[in-house]
Amino acid sequence: MPDQRAPLDLLLLPTWLVPVEPAGVVLREYGLGIRDGRIALIAPRAEALKHPAREVRELPDQLLSPGLINAHGHAAMTLFRGLADDLPLMSWLQDHIWPAEAKWVDEEFVRDGTELAIAEQLKGGISCFSDMYFFPEVASELVHKSGIRAQMTIPVLDFPTPGARDADEALRKGLKLFDELKLHPRIKIAFGPHAPYSVSDDKLENVRMLAEELDAGIHMHVHETAFEVQQSLELHGMRPLQRLASLGLLGPRFQAVHMTQISDEDIALLVESNSSVIHCPESNLKLASGFCPVEKLWQAGVNVAIGTDGAASNNDLDLLGETRTAALLAKAVAGSATALNAHSALRMATLNGARALGLDEQTGSLELGKQADLVAFDLAGLAQQPVYDPVSQLIYAGGRSCVRHLWVGGKQLLDQGRLTRLDEERIIANARAWGARIADQHSI
Repeated sequence: MPDQRAPLDLLLLPTWLVPVEPAGVVLREYGLGIRDGRIALIAPRAEALKHPAREVRELPDQLLSPGLINAHGHAAMTLFRGLADDLPLMSWLQDHIWPAEAKWVDEEFVRDGTELAIAEQLKGGISCFSDMYFFPEVASELVHKSGIRAQMTIPVLDFPTPGARDADEALRKGLKLFDELKLHPRIKIAFGPHAPYSVSDDKLENVRMLAEELDAGIHMHVHETAFEVQQSLELHGMRPLQRLASLGLLGPRFQAVHMTQISDEDIALLVESNSSVIHCPESNLKLASGFCPVEKLWQAGVNVAIGTDGAASNNDLDLLGETRTAALLAKAVAGSATALNAHSALRMATLNGARALGLDEQTGSLELGKQADLVAFDLAGLAQQPVYDPVSQLIYAGGRSCVRHLWVGGKQLLDQGRLTRLDEERIIANARAWGARIADQHSI
């Protein structure tokens, strides 16, 4: 146990502190103390100042909240941002993205693309992200180096992919990575079968068995389009989620990404199994895939988190913007202005994401003993005035330009909007070089 009498490493004094748990709470003029990378103190300002601290930092007009959690994305695909816009999902995938991946994706591509994605996410207030892409061992090196927290998923498909000749090789490499990183303080390994239509029953059963044995998450695109559901009914005689349930994949470890096509039977399966849904509204809107009924899921008791998806289909990794879109879309889909209020939307982008990724004991809310994963948003700007409810102002009138500081495990990774560990100019130059090479040989 840490010595509670020892000085705090850092005392933060924001105007507003939003712990997320308990729900709906805003603490004004409170202090938060960090010791050994964890939250050691939450107290009114005057009381907090009585505790000795090695550093005291005033955050006037700033809202301190848990770091945002991007529960679904494909980090390296940031290098395909804008490559094939304004196309339906299967045309976008089959005619453009899959051929581009076959040509360009190697370890160097994943290294540079992941670094670009991590830098963008840190600058947008994201302290943790889930990644579903090829060469996860390479991407994990960038997570380690950058200081961010992540769930890295092992991609599993029935056909050859960059870095693996087949699903069996992908799983073998994944198990090796799991073993190498099982004690890493910021990286969690999960399994990432791509989608019900791209992974066969026997491979899904392998994934289920391994996930149970290792207590690992299963992260999968599910019910992304109406075509996917119809195709499954024709081929298997059941909806994709029902097929996954019959194979034993659903459960607290299961992360169903997208879920734009949902029946009452699907909701019952999600509730009964305690599976999580990860909502990616802007990607679904852009690809015209459909609308996830977030309010209906929320009211049924399903844990709904939020993700940006990859920048190739979004086209940004702006989780705060994604959360605003989610809140507005939820109201339109539910036909109710009270659906998914600002506080619930912030919870979806923080604690619900941590719960979906199996990290809610460590992060996602500002509670004593949890990892000090924190973001400070500046609400002093013209467009945020006047401030009645700071959380409402953050969700509906804020933007990632409001992000000032970010800490992960008590380590500051963003200071006054500047990255502390990554070289932004070099990352931009790398991305431009990739863009020039890809554009030269890609016909849109």
